[in-house]
Amino acid sequence: MLKIDKIHDEKRRHIWATQVMNQLVEHSNLYKNVRSSGEAPDEKDKFGDVPDPTEFGDVPDHTEKKGNKEDEKKDNIVDKKDKDNNLGDKKSDKDNLEVKKQTPILIAAKMGVSEMVEKILEKFPVAIEDVDSENKNVALLAVENRQPHVYRFLVHRKKITSLLRQVDNNGNNALHLAAKCGGHRPWLTPGAALQMQWELKWYKFVKESLPPRASVRYNKAGQIPQEIFTTSHKDLRKEGSNWLVKTSESCSVVAALIATVAFATSASVPGGLDDKTGSPVFKDKPAFNAFTISSLLALCLSVTALLARKLLLGLTSLFASITAVLVSFCTGHIFLLDRQLRYVAYPLYAATCLPVTIFALAQLSLYYDLIRVIFRKVPQRSYKEYRH
Repeated sequence: MLKIDKIHDEKRRHIWATQVMNQLVEHSNLYKNVRSSGEAPDEKDKFGDVPDPTEFGDVPDHTEKKGNKEDEKKDNIVDKKDKDNNLGDKKSDKDNLEVKKQTPILIAAKMGVSEMVEKILEKFPVAIEDVDSENKNVALLAVENRQPHVYRFLVHRKKITSLLRQVDNNGNNALHLAAKCGGHRPWLTPGAALQMQWELKWYKFVKESLPPRASVRYNKAGQIPQEIFTTSHKDLRKEGSNWLVKTSESCSVVAALIATVAFATSASVPGGLDDKTGSPVFKDKPAFNAFTISSLLALCLSVTALLARKLLLGLTSLFASITAVLVSFCTGHIFLLDRQLRYVAYPLYAATCLPVTIFALAQLSLYYDLIRVIFRKVPQRSYKEYRH
């Protein structure tokens, strides 16, 4: 119930944020000097009319010689202070310029707010040309910050090919940025191995949306995207390998125990054999047929889980073998109870199956993540935390 209320609360906040965003975009004057044709304004339109220096009267002559040495010394001190102030002003202007270059559409692309990117482009088409201080446009920022929704929206827009081919100040195109592995892991999946799988899918997804020559383009450091991907993901690949080995070992121990129990169960016959015919005593009972089939399935599936080379196949076989061995235990044990005690035994069966069921449920999230990683083409990003 609390989760449902939390979802409703988040939905209301999203609706309110969308309404506020629409009003802000509608009343924005950020691109007011842009012509209706969508072209960028001229320098005169951007900065207004430049005044003529002659309008301010005579220009003072600064070439007069100073007669007093003391005055010259004071003037030098004042000039030095003015230079320091000018340097400080230039530095401040440079910082302000970098801040100004973080336009709303660039911030929205960086944060993954596809609704805002779409709304701004609908109202101000010229905003697609915005770049930050590193010459990164909206597409490059979406790729660098792993924002699939924004990038997919941009790819589906018309006349955006030149935007995808643009490079930043370091000569990196979109594929170079997709190949870089940052310290923050944005993908909504646990485990380093699955993170590596998402990174690989993201790299391939961006590569498919670009021309073939983008994958062999060198940046200013002399690297192609494939080299960057290999070097920057070295630690993540090593961590993923260790995680995969530990996960496989823990599942293999459980699979080995189930295989041992399943072998012993499949070799035994509940009720024994008939002395005259040699056939099982309970062969006509439905519970006996269920016991026979489930014990054989438990043995086969547990052995498959031990020998599987793929984690998804191993987990699938492990879960199926756990289910089969529980069914074989319950159906085989029911013959040993009197009719009056059978209903009393059902809670005991549930209590016996509880530890194994808890283990299966604990691994179920990993199983679900594996399925998503394998069958989803575009990675799913996590927005729980964002690091600038």
